[in-house]
Amino acid sequence: MVIKLKKDSSIKIGALGTIKFKKGLYCYVGSALNSLEKRIQRHLSKKKKLHWHIDYLLMNKNTSIKKVFYKQSNKKEEYKIAKFVLKNSTDLIADFGCSDCKCKSHLFMIKNYDFLEKRFKEFIN
Repeated sequence: MVIKLKKDSSIKIGALGTIKFKKGLYCYVGSALNSLEKRIQRHLSKKKKLHWHIDYLLMNKNTSIKKVFYKQSNKKEEYKIAKFVLKNSTDLIADFGCSDCKCKSHLFMIKNYDFLEKRFKEFIN
């Protein structure tokens, strides 16, 4: 998911506490093995209970979802995708969205949207 943050913001992200985010584009990597469509709809909704780290970010008035890329799969591929996105990232938000794996983060500030979009299309096909 590509998220646009309109201005620098300090946002409380659940147990991670308050994080200072720079204005720009971010890429969030997640999975939903059994209910992908429902998970995407949940992320797009502004009416939800705050549960995951991404919920706190998406509920902020300065954020909007620019694009959702997805791939159907029977196995978790978050690690592989996160590693791929990190190569196109200028910064990562430590421990964001990755409490159930060994990744450093699942949220990355990205520097080149067009490159990311092209590579994701290659990755998901």
